[in-house]
Amino acid sequence: MNSIVVGSGFGGIAAALRLKAKGHQVTLVEKHPDLGGRARVFKKNGFTYDGGPTVITAPYLIDELFKLFKKDSKNYIELSPLKIWYQFIFEDNSKFNYSGDETEMKKQIAEISKDDVEGYEKLVSFTKKIFDKGFLELADVPFDKPFFMMRQLPSLLKLKSYKSVYSLVSSFIKNEKLRRMLSMHPLLVGGNPFTTTSIYGLILYLEKKWGIHYSMGGTGNIIKGFEKLMNEVDIKIIKGHEVEKIISNGNKITGVRLDNNTNILADNVICNADPPAVYEKLLNGNSKNSMMFKWKRGRMEYSMGLFVYYFGTKKTYQNVEHHTIKFGNKYKEHLDDIFENKKLNDDISYYLHRPSATDKTMAPAGQDCFYVLVPVPNNQSKIDWSIQGEKMKNLVIEKMEKDLMPNLSENIVEDFYLTPDYFEKDLNTKYGSGFSIQPKFTQSAYFRFHNKSEIYDGLYFVGAGTHPGAGVPGVLSSAKVLDKIL
Repeated sequence: MNSIVVGSGFGGIAAALRLKAKGHQVTLVEKHPDLGGRARVFKKNGFTYDGGPTVITAPYLIDELFKLFKKDSKNYIELSPLKIWYQFIFEDNSKFNYSGDETEMKKQIAEISKDDVEGYEKLVSFTKKIFDKGFLELADVPFDKPFFMMRQLPSLLKLKSYKSVYSLVSSFIKNEKLRRMLSMHPLLVGGNPFTTTSIYGLILYLEKKWGIHYSMGGTGNIIKGFEKLMNEVDIKIIKGHEVEKIISNGNKITGVRLDNNTNILADNVICNADPPAVYEKLLNGNSKNSMMFKWKRGRMEYSMGLFVYYFGTKKTYQNVEHHTIKFGNKYKEHLDDIFENKKLNDDISYYLHRPSATDKTMAPAGQDCFYVLVPVPNNQSKIDWSIQGEKMKNLVIEKMEKDLMPNLSENIVEDFYLTPDYFEKDLNTKYGSGFSIQPKFTQSAYFRFHNKSEIYDGLYFVGAGTHPGAGVPGVLSSAKVLDKIL
């Protein structure tokens, strides 16, 4: 069997390795000169910046890929568990150190709201039930048959999957600060806590189950470790060439054409590229594209966009944790502006990543390395980022200077930023969305883009836009689904 994998994000690499372990001849094609997709690495003047995912959970999913070839992941990558997972900073500048230490968690919750300690315990045990069903049982199972989905509905309804994550958390927790903190997880996979199905409440428990880890040398070192493994097991890697067309004979996929006019024949094409972009730009358009599938594509709602500002400072900010989440004054109103109204708002919330808190190699000696990620509307907003990019950068610096990094502007020695335009043009995501389609109930499992194309024979999908969804555990699990259907 000849299989081509298009795109080298975590999902594409995992798919390539799993297919190789099954005995396929595998070619991986990546348009950029480096592997990683959203997990690319940017190096500038001694600073190393991870392009995308920085929170590593469920590390066993990474280990599994090395074990397929009887290799030990520890010889390729080094994962370090973090003690404090996130430091939350609320609108009144009070702080909460969120971790796997349940005694410490309950102590801090009691300081904010004694009445919510019991509710927190009940919430955790309820999210374990969701985790057992949604992750352990269903995350790596194909959802391409309507009857299979219908069989799951009673369990999903029992687990209150019709509720949003915020609504589920609020049924256990009364204090608004704690509600925000315990319902923020959908934002890590592109969803609005007020509309994302409570199935994604499982992330809260998933973190508790395996902890939160950091890859020494950055997430990019996981990609490097995978690349070394792929070379060892003889997966052919083509970098710096883009797939311009997926070739088919009627509805049977026969291969791909690259941007240098080379055709590569294959029995299967597995796309780690965003499904909407694949269906709109890479295929013939002469398929039996059913009305139902057209309707499904037309009604999809896309995740928010991301403004990501990377910067290095000439001094270290010792008081800043590895992962910081700062809430703005407004929460629901701000999320409404991002997801529904598609407009910018000065009252931003942001996630600040400081890898040099754990790993001094990420910045020159005595200096500090950061990226700050701000959820913004996707490009359905028609925002002109050539004008708004610089304004957003200045707003972010101003907020961070006020909140936790005094004199920041005069200490920055290196910086650049990415906007939804980068996601749309460089990563080929529809509307420049950061995480493909939103994780609503009506866009989950069977209702997402299927791992096995609904239209073409020999076309498959892994990654954020397909089942089970975005986030590192999600995209790695999508390759396990592929394992079962191919």
